[in-house]
Amino acid sequence: MEKWWKEAVIYQIYPRSFYDSNGDGIGDINGITAKLDYLKYLGIDVIWLSPVYKSPNDDNGYDISNYQEIMDDFGTLSDWQRMLDEMHKRGIKLIMDLVINHTSDEHPWFIESRLSKDNPKRNYYIWRDGKNGKEPNNWQAFFSEPAWEYDSKTDQYYLHLFSKKQPDLNWENPELKQEIFSMVKWWLDMGIDGFRMDVINLIAKPKSLPDSELLGKDFSGYVFDSNLYANNEASHEYLHEMNESILNKYNIMTVGETPSVTPEIALKYVDEKRAELDMVFSFEHVPPDDFILPPGKLNVYIFLFIMKIKKIVKGKNRIDAVRFKSIMKKWYTVIEHGGWNSQYFSNHDQPRQVSRFADDKKYRERSAKMLATLIHTLPGTPYVYQGEELGMTNVDFKSMDDYRDVAFFNSYKKHIKGGIPKRTAFRLIQPTARDNARTPMQWNAEQNAGFTNGKPWINVNPNYKNINAEAQKEDEKSVLNYYRKLIELRKNNKVMVYGNFRLIDKANKKTIAYIKEYNGDKWLIAINLANKPAKVKIKDDFIFKKAETILSNTGIIKNITKKSINLMPYESIVFKIF
Repeated sequence: MEKWWKEAVIYQIYPRSFYDSNGDGIGDINGITAKLDYLKYLGIDVIWLSPVYKSPNDDNGYDISNYQEIMDDFGTLSDWQRMLDEMHKRGIKLIMDLVINHTSDEHPWFIESRLSKDNPKRNYYIWRDGKNGKEPNNWQAFFSEPAWEYDSKTDQYYLHLFSKKQPDLNWENPELKQEIFSMVKWWLDMGIDGFRMDVINLIAKPKSLPDSELLGKDFSGYVFDSNLYANNEASHEYLHEMNESILNKYNIMTVGETPSVTPEIALKYVDEKRAELDMVFSFEHVPPDDFILPPGKLNVYIFLFIMKIKKIVKGKNRIDAVRFKSIMKKWYTVIEHGGWNSQYFSNHDQPRQVSRFADDKKYRERSAKMLATLIHTLPGTPYVYQGEELGMTNVDFKSMDDYRDVAFFNSYKKHIKGGIPKRTAFRLIQPTARDNARTPMQWNAEQNAGFTNGKPWINVNPNYKNINAEAQKEDEKSVLNYYRKLIELRKNNKVMVYGNFRLIDKANKKTIAYIKEYNGDKWLIAINLANKPAKVKIKDDFIFKKAETILSNTGIIKNITKKSINLMPYESIVFKIF
């Protein structure tokens, strides 16, 4: 079934780093409004706005202290309303980030909740007695801490799957649930076009909150086991109830961030018949670059040796073509069975995609375009993270003082505690740090990349003089203008959106190639994922008379000869075949 959100291209804005309108070094809402014509030029249809709600910023806005007020750093609700109006004037829709697994510990609900065991808000959160003088169970949070924090006032622990300043909400409490539903409706009535729902499949916890039985505890003694608290059946019940009572009354889209999902689990969230979500973000194709380190000095040395072999310290992760194709084929079954997929390589929680999955030096422009071709032609809705369309790269910060992310600091402490030398620990986690994606947007070659007249909240990547929007807008062959062509191509050819998906040359270790067909149109996409020349073999896959090059990231028009395609390093070509 055709839907507007299936055909859309969605652009994520991380407001703190997008554009600063008042010179305080922090991106803001008026800064977003000032740059809407740039986004219109790019051709995007929807903006996903990372949290702008009131927050003490322990986790850069994902710790919310008031869902219906705007953070002072970002502006006012009037500023936000003007931004929304200006988006809609340009035909751009807005989806807000909905963070309802947890709040800030400075939210009024939690302030009341921790006052006493019999406070009316006590059961808005998850409180438990300790066990044998320790935490209620052995869970480790996502940010490398124990998942429980002791509160001496009431002699109990509260659960936090993320930072200790982000206590988890208790969705079993019907009063809390109705508070959340009322807030959701309030934002929809303000005129927004949907939600991106943060870690939405974690909202329902297992009733007994049992210990994890996973082996492989790290040196901390706690176990990271997201499968234990992800995708519990009650999460589906809560989402269905929200959809039936509120969401389906509006012409909106919803996308859920869902760690630890398989295609089978994802289909339960996005099957149109179940009325829960429109699509989800899965993580199988972008697995976390984190490691469990058993205790002992010998294990430390073995660990470092393995990392050296894999070149992880240098950030040289690359796409395993055979594995990636297998994942894409598996996830296409979600669409075949009545659901829909999201396609992305980067966001505010991921390092820069061209640094992680391709080449940010010699082949930066070509490989950035290659990754774009992949995301925009694979089955599902493509997401563009700010700066991705310029080929922005990871940043090579030299000091811990340059970082801002709580997850980075916790991971660093964890490695140090495990016996890894400080400098090695720093270099080890640096390539995958979330702050790689959070450096300011590179608008021009002026001071601070044109992001701010003040001191930026986090340093700008020094390569902004060579990589910036102003220069690329004037260069027809730039990464930016390649994204524009891709987006326009997708808007004008529904085969890119709804075309069925068939892989060819599946065993090829360097390439991914696939056929898409829809309403008589047949396209072939051939992509080299490697930094060496490669050949796509199509001898026995299909019969064709001729092939027309629709788009190439090298600008070279090619013919398919002898039923094979020779590709240069990181080359991508979109063919129309007859």
